[in-house]
This record gives sequence, structure tokens and C-alpha cells, in this order.
Amino acid sequence: MITLKDNTIQIKSRSFAIRIIRCYQYLTDTNKEFVLSKQLLRCGTSIGANAKESINAQSRMDFVNKLNIALKEADETAYWLDLLNATNYLDDKQYSSLNNDCTEIIKLLTSIINSTKKNIQ
Repeated sequence: MITLKDNTIQIKSRSFAIRIIRCYQYLTDTNKEFVLSKQLLRCGTSIGANAKESINAQSRMDFVNKLNIALKEADETAYWLDLLNATNYLDDKQYSSLNNDCTEIIKLLTSIINSTKKNIQ
């Protein structure tokens, strides 16, 4: 059930989680921002955790459900990144870099979910 594309999401979501952790450290250490950054940390690292859980899904629908949760977390991550940029906690360069990675993960998750659903039918 695991494809090369699925391995890509594992790799990208883990790398993204590491970037989010470093962003959280920057926001709390440098800007003393603790509320929005904590939200970002939770959802930004949850993407990879849910993608990892999908490996041991009990069925194809369970696999889709776990990746849908990861997709929701990625969407929420994009929201917090946007707010942090709009309030000048993240400058445009920092925001753009993280947001581009987040958007790529969203597109990849959407593709995996859609192709898996199509194969179920």
C-alpha cells in the first residue's frame, strides 16, 4: 500500500517539522512570542505524525483518513504562518520559505488522498 509518493510525504513532512521546531525556537527566543508559535509548533509537527501513522493504517480508508488529518493540520499551519507574517513576527522571506514548503505538502497530500480514493472505487 505504500508508494514512492507516500515515502516522499514522510520525508518532506519530517523535514518540515524540523523547520517548524526551529521556527518555534526562533520565535520564542528572539521575539518572545509564545502563543501563536505554540499553535504553529503543534500543527506543523502534527502533519508528519499523522503521515507516519498512515503507514500502519488498517485499511485504505483508514489510510485516507489519517492523511486527511495531516492535510487539515497543514492547512492550519498555513493559517498560523500567515498570521505570524501579518503581525511581523516572521518577515516575508521567512514566511515565503516556510509557506512554500507547506503548500508543497498540501498539494502532495491532496494528490495522494485523491489517487487513493480513486483506486478504492
